[in-house]
Amino acid sequence: MSHSDPHSTAAGPALANFSALGLPEPLLRALQAVGYETPSPIQAATIPPLLAGKDLLGQAQTGTGKTAAFALPILARIDLTRAEPQALVLAPTRELAIQVAEAFSRYAAQLPGFHVLPIYGGQGYGPQLHALRRGAHVIVGTPGRVIDHLERGTLKLDALAHLVLDEADEMLRMGFIDDVESILKKTPPRRQVALFSATMPQAIRRIAQTYLRDPVEITIKG
Repeated sequence: MSHSDPHSTAAGPALANFSALGLPEPLLRALQAVGYETPSPIQAATIPPLLAGKDLLGQAQTGTGKTAAFALPILARIDLTRAEPQALVLAPTRELAIQVAEAFSRYAAQLPGFHVLPIYGGQGYGPQLHALRRGAHVIVGTPGRVIDHLERGTLKLDALAHLVLDEADEMLRMGFIDDVESILKKTPPRRQVALFSATMPQAIRRIAQTYLRDPVEITIKG
């Protein structure tokens, strides 16, 4: 992180409560129900810029609360009347894709009609196709299976407003980075991108420089 970058910020102390971050009431009620009281440092640093529509480059380990850090701003900005993919989260493994989709469902408990769909390899296409036809607001998927659906024409990204790359360095390590770039190239030019990575190897920096617009940079130590 360069201190000369005006957009760079190391996260300060956690804020006292989630309502101070500007999240809408239904999300605050859902957070209360799951027992979240105070934002973690990454949530306090990340939620306001994402709510404001900015691109974001976040360096943070797993277990820092980063799923809520990107899921809550996405849910705050989803149009529930449009049953088409408005957000896509790319994750390196089916386990993480399922976990992130379950987190979206928990946080969206007070949003009637919200649908999130995990798509990943090793699962039949039938249920995924049925769910895609029914309509999902958020797709959480592994890069290979997302590309399969894009190439088949069963996943359309015309209405996509938010893209999250979760554990980007893991996707690089597992050989998915070409797939990730291929997906990025198929997204609308004005979408918001948030990239999260525990480390920032050169290949991830290059992705950020190529596809993120003037991102806010956040680093969480530890």
